[in-house]
Amino acid sequence: MDFPEELHYSKEHIWVRVEGGKAVIGVTDYAQEELGKITSIELPEAGDEVEQEDSFGSIEARKTVADMYAPITGTVLEVNEELLDNPALLNEDPYDSGWIMILSLDDPEELSLLLSADEYADSLEEFD
Repeated sequence: MDFPEELHYSKEHIWVRVEGGKAVIGVTDYAQEELGKITSIELPEAGDEVEQEDSFGSIEARKTVADMYAPITGTVLEVNEELLDNPALLNEDPYDSGWIMILSLDDPEELSLLLSADEYADSLEEFD
């Protein structure tokens, strides 16, 4: 599995990439692998406020429906509407075209509560 070094990770299998004061959010390679074939996604709306650790949407796969939890606090600036028509992008390319939303980075200190790629990979050993 792939866990890019430049990203931050939550224990809820969400990644964060900081780009110029904004945070791009998506699900990890591990999460999409565990879910299996993703069939639909529920996204927040631009302008929605999300709080760290609160649910902001869900992913439906053949196996289950899983809530997604915000890794940081912020305002939704943009959502990847392409996922509504093609949720398989989450399986095919979870770190690039499969991004979920872009948030304002309201509290950069929250990033220090997230895991590095190595810490995240180590945390997955608990699930095996």
